[in-house]
Amino acid sequence: MFGKIGRNDPCWCGCGKKYKSCHMEFDERLKQLKNEGHTVPGRNLIKTPHDIEMIKKSAKINMACLDEVAEKIHVGMSTQDIDDIVAHVTEKMGGIPACLNYEGYPKTVCTSINDVVCHGIPSKEEILEEGDIINVDCSTILDGYFSDSSRMFVVGGETDPAWQKLVDDVKKSVEIGLEHVIPWEPMGNMSDAINQFCMSQGYEVVREIGGHGCGKEFHEDPFVSYVIPQNTGMIMAPGLCFTIEPMVNMGSHNVLVDEDDEWTVFTEDGSLSAQWEVQLVVTDDGYELLSW
Repeated sequence: MFGKIGRNDPCWCGCGKKYKSCHMEFDERLKQLKNEGHTVPGRNLIKTPHDIEMIKKSAKINMACLDEVAEKIHVGMSTQDIDDIVAHVTEKMGGIPACLNYEGYPKTVCTSINDVVCHGIPSKEEILEEGDIINVDCSTILDGYFSDSSRMFVVGGETDPAWQKLVDDVKKSVEIGLEHVIPWEPMGNMSDAINQFCMSQGYEVVREIGGHGCGKEFHEDPFVSYVIPQNTGMIMAPGLCFTIEPMVNMGSHNVLVDEDDEWTVFTEDGSLSAQWEVQLVVTDDGYELLSW
């Protein structure tokens, strides 16, 4: 994790500066935190300024896909139509859909309606109806760099007030989480803030699925749980890049996976679920959003 480097050797980050002028103090701080019992990121998880710029270029495509979906989503369209929009925008802008063929996933994007928690597979037969709530989860590769974000949409613009409240509250939970992305603090402080808010509104957060590191790979460490206690989890060191994407159910947190397609995750009790996802990088004084 912390291979020995001489003070005057080139820094491991590739910037060309001497180690003592770049990441030496950073590494020493991580070593101290590790010795105190904290989980700390390895050098492989710390993104350089070049990495971040490349992720931003990938994210430009990712967000353009979601913007196009936001403009065109309507009652009567199929979820396959959404997949087609994302495929077209991604190809036009020179990217590659990260979801397509990932561990056998058959489509370009995930479309999760109402009681589907995540990984809903687009289909010509699945038609959007007035008042449906849907999460569209888009992931993009550009020049080997990954971006990932998702948004909720209310089909037709209006839905049951309780459903709308769920959508709005889950977005607010992400905003609360962002307020608790504080460099050099444990990730559990952010996670617990999200969980406490969701519970205060009568919801339960899914345990088995969460956020993840992202940038040079689609799914990197750490796994971002929203049910871990304060002062636990990986240290949010500057340069760590990950997603915040709580999946929040109106009923029980329990979920089940479709036995036929082995992808679609439903709420076990049939209650509604909502999710918003952003990708960020921790900075020296907070965070920078990369994809949303």
